[in-house]
Amino acid sequence: MANILVVDDELGIRDLLSEILNDEGHAVELAENAAQARAARAQGTFDLVLLDIWMPDTDGVSLLKEWAATGLLTMPVIMMSGHATIDTAVEATRIGAHAFLEKPITLQKLLKAVEQGLQRSGDAARKAATVASGGGAAPKTAILPAAALAPAVDAAHAADNLGGPADTLVAPAAADMSAIAQADHGAPRSVQSFDLDRPLREARDGFEKAYFEFHLKQEAGSMTRVAEKTGLERTHLYRKLRQLGVDLTRGRRATF
Repeated sequence: MANILVVDDELGIRDLLSEILNDEGHAVELAENAAQARAARAQGTFDLVLLDIWMPDTDGVSLLKEWAATGLLTMPVIMMSGHATIDTAVEATRIGAHAFLEKPITLQKLLKAVEQGLQRSGDAARKAATVASGGGAAPKTAILPAAALAPAVDAAHAADNLGGPADTLVAPAAADMSAIAQADHGAPRSVQSFDLDRPLREARDGFEKAYFEFHLKQEAGSMTRVAEKTGLERTHLYRKLRQLGVDLTRGRRATF
């Protein structure tokens, strides 16, 4: 689990990033402007920072410069913007940003950039520990190129693939139906009962809700693994679960 700071003046983006990163098992702190980001950084250290460039008080590049000049840029920073130019991205990486993501950000690019940033953070921590123990000279700081400069497609606006004619559940005409998913060895994995004496849409929604709840439980609440198992893109999956009223915390393991 990593400690991640998300700095963005848009509430919707903060909430979405927080939800995704929390689901990945990370602890997330939110800041809506540079002042809150300064306060958060002064109170503790972070393994990674997601920093928006365009903010009303101090822009993200200025804050990045400030941290670099005062020795507070000790963690990878991923810059985010929907209006920045290539020159801005180059400047940010020159100052010390780990990567640059252009909005709208796809889930795949976000998770990949976060994974690479945390890997860099872990490598730096291990090198520092080695130096502290007398295992070698202090490593030089390396500025990595931006992860992505091309526009990303907003998956949140993708068409809803489920619920069309090809996905209609066809079942025998009966008062109810038991759906038993068999494991490799033949033992039942899940038993569900569906009332088919309902309109088709309601019956289909009931099946889909049970389907996703089953996979959430099987994958201990990991949206990444559920997305892979069901073949849905993460943003589409979140929207589908909310539409069906699925409790997203139901399958997660307790943490202590």
